[in-house]
Amino acid sequence: MATSSSCSSLKQHFLVFLIVIIRSIINSPVNGCFTSIFSFGDSLTDTGNLLEISISESTKTPHSAFLPYGRTFFHHPTGRFCDGRLVIDFLAETLGFSFLPPFYGSKSGKWEKFQKGANFAVASATTLNSSFLAEQGIHSVSTNISLGVEVNSFKHLLPSLCSSSSNCKELLRKSLIVMGEIGGNDYNHAFKQGKDIDNIQRLLPLVVDIISSSINELIELGAVTFLVPGNFPIGCSPSLLTKFHGSEKDQYEPLTGCLTWLNQFSQHHNELLRKELENIRNVHPQINIIYVDYYKAAIPFYQSPKKFGFKETLKACCGIGGLYNYDPLIYCGYPPLKQCCNDPSSYISWDGIHYTEVVNKRLAHTVFEELMNTIPRLRSLCPSSTVNKLRILYPMFGV
Repeated sequence: MATSSSCSSLKQHFLVFLIVIIRSIINSPVNGCFTSIFSFGDSLTDTGNLLEISISESTKTPHSAFLPYGRTFFHHPTGRFCDGRLVIDFLAETLGFSFLPPFYGSKSGKWEKFQKGANFAVASATTLNSSFLAEQGIHSVSTNISLGVEVNSFKHLLPSLCSSSSNCKELLRKSLIVMGEIGGNDYNHAFKQGKDIDNIQRLLPLVVDIISSSINELIELGAVTFLVPGNFPIGCSPSLLTKFHGSEKDQYEPLTGCLTWLNQFSQHHNELLRKELENIRNVHPQINIIYVDYYKAAIPFYQSPKKFGFKETLKACCGIGGLYNYDPLIYCGYPPLKQCCNDPSSYISWDGIHYTEVVNKRLAHTVFEELMNTIPRLRSLCPSSTVNKLRILYPMFGV
């Protein structure tokens, strides 16, 4: 039989254990599954913002508003630059959310639909502001929205979602912030407009600095969990391969046919970004910053395409002309280019710039795994339906 002193000791140990658990829950950046998702970026994440902006401002309608965009999943165009869903769509589905509604075009005061998140990503958006880029002779033909504009739009929306500063911090503590991919257009616009590579390389630390300052700004508001994707292997993009067609043979990767120097540029961006994210972690050790290596995730598709079911790696599914089925003057969706390949799932590139839905689906699996590996408790805190959805969405991975 236990003595009274031993019982007292056990009670004390239990109380200490209980206090530790309670403190862990209170201080946990993610208490249960996320309650909201807020996303920033460009056309790789845009769920309809550029389309909404064109409608509200009576500007030229983007080609993503026309078929065959959306043909695979939605069966009609939604403003997404894809034949179906984007990475952010798969991520939202897996975590139990509806597709994130685009923020732009919504009327002030009618923002109830953003209680569980909003998407601020705009196709053609840059990290650096348009006036700075214009001084460098770099212009966007679609929009003058930058990452700073997107973050300011979020700050404008936030007070309508929470009644006080403390409530807003609580909201953001339970939210997932998806920061990008962003920065690709700063480089792509410059490459396509024939800017010197040395001048473009000078943009690299400036772009990474803006991403970093945007994250820090959101940390100050109360955000604690960030997904930050890197850049893709842009040397495999049909649009840039077309732009630089005729390069010396030794500038192409023998295995993939991608341009080596462009892929090295992407890797340079990613290395600078990783280092900067590590600096943020050192300053804010309580913050979850999950870097997603899109380059590492995507490059195997080009190296071993048959393994992933791809028949065409460097040609656009929806495109026309040339070695890569891409013409910069004839956009997919705009007349006369309404036709596309019969099976988008056998292609990596949808329109010469953006990925097909099947690629986005595979990338989303990488994103989700990085999220779960970085924050293991999510596997138990998120409802079992999340894991079931993961198995349904990604049966090919044996989740």
